[in-house]
Amino acid sequence: MKIFTSISPKQILIACLFYVTAGNIKAQIMDSVITRVPVDTTKSLLNMDAVYNRPFLTTDKLPVALGGYLEANSFYSSEDGVSEGLSFQARRLTVFMSASISKRIKFLSEIEFEDGTKEIGIEFAAMDVTFHPVFNFRGGIIMNPIGAFNQNHDGPKWEFVERPDVAVNMLPATWSNAGFGLFGKTHKKNWVFGYEVYLTNGFDNSIVDNEDNKTFLPAAKENKERFEESNNGKALVTGKLAIKNRKIGEIGLSYMGGVYNKFEEDGLKLDEKRRLDVFAIDFNTTIKKTATYIVGEYVVATIDVPETYTQQFGNKQQGFFVDVVQTIFKRKILDWESASFNFAARLDYVDWNVGTFKETGTNIGEDLWAISPAISFRPTSQTVFRLNYRYQWQKDILNNPPSLTAAWLFGFSTYF
Repeated sequence: MKIFTSISPKQILIACLFYVTAGNIKAQIMDSVITRVPVDTTKSLLNMDAVYNRPFLTTDKLPVALGGYLEANSFYSSEDGVSEGLSFQARRLTVFMSASISKRIKFLSEIEFEDGTKEIGIEFAAMDVTFHPVFNFRGGIIMNPIGAFNQNHDGPKWEFVERPDVAVNMLPATWSNAGFGLFGKTHKKNWVFGYEVYLTNGFDNSIVDNEDNKTFLPAAKENKERFEESNNGKALVTGKLAIKNRKIGEIGLSYMGGVYNKFEEDGLKLDEKRRLDVFAIDFNTTIKKTATYIVGEYVVATIDVPETYTQQFGNKQQGFFVDVVQTIFKRKILDWESASFNFAARLDYVDWNVGTFKETGTNIGEDLWAISPAISFRPTSQTVFRLNYRYQWQKDILNNPPSLTAAWLFGFSTYF
């Protein structure tokens, strides 16, 4: 949603209501005890638990728990030797609100303000109803569980300023839709099993009809109407199965697919039904002897592109990322009991057009490789300062020599 600088009477009214409400809340808080609910670090957690595995502030006077995180950084880059100099970025401010409505019923929302309110989005706003640990209902605005990063994306959890390319430039970043579904989890000894399955609204024709002139799934995020109605009357199916061994790590298998195009209107056939199918595998593990953390995911997507489109619109895409994080030391520094320094490295790869040209049999380009070494300092587990260097190679569709981009990024991210 775009935010304009002009102020309307509606905005003034909202501001006044917020001021009055904030005053009432402040008065209640002054008479109450504020408690910080820490992040649950038990080993039975899966990536699917990330939506609630966050620090919150609660009081004995308010029924709602509050939390969130902030990201800001500086950025200096050059492409093929040309630089635009140093910039500072207010990446995002995200606010969480959760409440236990009654026994077995709870609510959580995640509202994100990006680039200084250039964009405001509700990334998650759902009600959960618990029937049994392995059978629970969720409905509202749901974050589709494709891969691992889409759900577990909070900035303070990562050592890198940039999000993985496969998660933001191949898949739509923090992809969420209106819908309903089921989820559950069980465990036995060292094993934990979890699942999620949802029916939601989803993609539209913009994934092959966009300004980038290529098959580009993130273009669907521009369609805000997906929170009101389906583009074509067909549900997007998203499902995930996760298995974790407490001594080894977690692996997740996920699928997302359905008809993406508007094939019919008022009973008139416009096109054939065209499908989009995405498969992902993700993993994470910690090598206990060296305290080395490894996380990554691989994604492959197939898209039914109309035959009238040129070969620059890929019908198959793939990509992956792998992070390796090594703790150098962890000790008390100043008043921080468990401060730590870490070295990290990330490898990114995305191919937006897998295949060969029909006429020549040569490989179609349109791919990207990037490597990002990093140093991070964590005064606590909920705050991270990060210095990253990113070097990127990106080829065009004709496989010409790649454009080279180098960037330095320094910033921080913190829960509050």
